[in-house]
Amino acid sequence: MAKHIKELFDLTGKTAIVTGGSRGIGVEMAEGLAEAGANLMLCARREEWLNETVEEFRGKGFTVEGKTCDVSTESDVQAVVDATVEKFGAVDVLINNAGIGHVGTILQTTEEDLDKLYNVNVRGIFSLTKAFLPSMINRKYGVIINTSSIGGIVAVKDRLAYCTTKFAVIGFTKSLALDHALEGIRANAICPGRVETPFVKKRISEYPDPQKAYEEMAATQAVGRMATPEEIAAAAVYLASDEAAFVTGTAFEIDGGFSVGK
Repeated sequence: MAKHIKELFDLTGKTAIVTGGSRGIGVEMAEGLAEAGANLMLCARREEWLNETVEEFRGKGFTVEGKTCDVSTESDVQAVVDATVEKFGAVDVLINNAGIGHVGTILQTTEEDLDKLYNVNVRGIFSLTKAFLPSMINRKYGVIINTSSIGGIVAVKDRLAYCTTKFAVIGFTKSLALDHALEGIRANAICPGRVETPFVKKRISEYPDPQKAYEEMAATQAVGRMATPEEIAAAAVYLASDEAAFVTGTAFEIDGGFSVGK
């Protein structure tokens, strides 16, 4: 992300938590927040990736801690709360970015599949938000950013369980924003289209014709390409900043025109 970002969105002295913060969109969100001056608590399931990212960020001069966390597990969520409060005290920005996907229609989706996605994509957001919201309300300041998807705005073929949870994220975000707007809380959802993350690149590389697979995925967006993680992260930095003080309850579509004709 651009190094002049602090000139636009100054987060000096703020503390931000980013789940799913060791790869892809999450790591770019985290780096953008750090470049704007925020202290970071990064959370991710894979300890090796998390440690690599923490060390890389410290090498750039960022103030950062890491905590392994499966957001669907209550004990992990509580451990994140305890570690963050001990290190940084109050939390200003919570970015609920951790999420998982699933391919299939209802006939190709088991109850276990649906439960797994729900527990990460919805309950994880619920648990972390509920843990940190009271202290935010006490301070009359808090920003909550939830990563949904364009699949939470319009249906995507063969993604029934995924779309179900991502629609729920938007409903959760809007309800949260409405309930707590007068208590200094802002809540917004970011809804990316297809993004060229390391996970997506790996998936594409496994197709018989990777170039064709990329072109087909890119063609679903009006601009004819996928987004970069940095392009999604830029929205998170803006929403986290006081420049977005009048923005709450939104589902911010960053989809390259995916949903324009839907």
